[in-house]
Amino acid sequence: MLGRILSFLLALMLGLVSGAFIAPEQSGIGGLWGMLAASILWFFLDLWSGLWVKRWLSRPHSQAPAAWGGWGEIVDRVQRLVRVSERQLSASQVRLEQFLSAIQASPNGVLMLDADMRIAWCNTMAAQHLGIDPARDMAQLIGNLVRHPDFSRYLQQGEHAQRVVIDGREHRPDHPQRIALQLFAYGDGQYLLLSQDITAVEQSEAMRRDFVANVSHEIRTPLTVLAGFVETLLSLDLTPDQQKSYLKLMERQSQRMQSLVDDLLTLSRLEGSPMPGREPTPLSVFWTALKSEAQALDEVMAGIWGGLHEVVFDPPEPPDWACLGQRTELQSAMSNLVANALRYTQVGGQVCVSWKWGSQGEGIFTVSDNGPGIAPEHVPRITERFYRVDRSRLRETGGTGLGLAIVKHVVQRHGGELIIASELGRGSSFSIMLPAHRVQRVSGGADGE
Repeated sequence: MLGRILSFLLALMLGLVSGAFIAPEQSGIGGLWGMLAASILWFFLDLWSGLWVKRWLSRPHSQAPAAWGGWGEIVDRVQRLVRVSERQLSASQVRLEQFLSAIQASPNGVLMLDADMRIAWCNTMAAQHLGIDPARDMAQLIGNLVRHPDFSRYLQQGEHAQRVVIDGREHRPDHPQRIALQLFAYGDGQYLLLSQDITAVEQSEAMRRDFVANVSHEIRTPLTVLAGFVETLLSLDLTPDQQKSYLKLMERQSQRMQSLVDDLLTLSRLEGSPMPGREPTPLSVFWTALKSEAQALDEVMAGIWGGLHEVVFDPPEPPDWACLGQRTELQSAMSNLVANALRYTQVGGQVCVSWKWGSQGEGIFTVSDNGPGIAPEHVPRITERFYRVDRSRLRETGGTGLGLAIVKHVVQRHGGELIIASELGRGSSFSIMLPAHRVQRVSGGADGE
């Protein structure tokens, strides 16, 4: 403002001097006319500069006008303010992009809704959870896109402190997907809808409940039998032979509980222990131990079923190879497969144990039998804990229902694969495939990798 006043006074002085110089005989009147002309000229120049500045302010990104006087100072100040605002806006835009990128990377879904429950923004995970197209479905009502009855009731109620769980867009009977949704109010009537895939959590909780129930059931049965025998021994006057018979039955039940506890501890150790090393164990060592265990178990089974099995061991060729890994774990896995074959194969049936080589150098340990076989619907689940196809037969032979679960854990820890093939009425085949880097020659041969 001071600049404009000074420029106006300067124009008057120049007009006064110019008027007096042009009309020296009438310097007073000439000076007045000169001041009037200068003031008019200053006014129009100032108005012209003001109009250019106004036009520029309406289009701030255009080239700044060459204004003079106070208008020039205004233009300079406005340009400085615009540059400061642009820097602040750029920094805010970067922070916003970083914030949105962080939300996009979140494993949970995020939807921003307006006061009418229309979608204002959503990240990729929310789109996957709820089947939303971020480009097509903006400004759509969330209730029209997610039409699950439980979610509709959740939107209509006034209290959203608790979450609601619905089936995800990829939910199928053989591939469940469960999505938890919760609504949060924020800002001026806006809402934040968070989604989370809790399928694994629900499955883990269901497995935990089943595991506790199965363990309780498996322990309760022998405990009930033991309690009944103890009560009988205490309340009845039995002969020594009767007492001995009851004690043998009690011993069998206690061994069954001991086996269950041992298998549970084995599973716990497998799940919590580090990856196995590369300790070499010759295949001949496994073969000797397996033959001894199979013979002992078959004799025990003969006392129950009244006959032996035909057990055939096909020795590895060439014999000078070893498995690299935890010996006790591999021995346990192989023994479990042999024991299961003996338990489920009828008296006089054949159980064959063999070792073959795959095309990529992998070692394949196989136990096959000509037993009753397994129905196709049971095959995918028989490695689950306590899952049994024939409960009565396994209990009579002392099984715990954890053998195949242990085998699966051991094989996976050694980087291998458990392969199951079975045909109902014709027998089953269980194979442990160990990768090439888990087998090698004991001495004098090339590595199996």
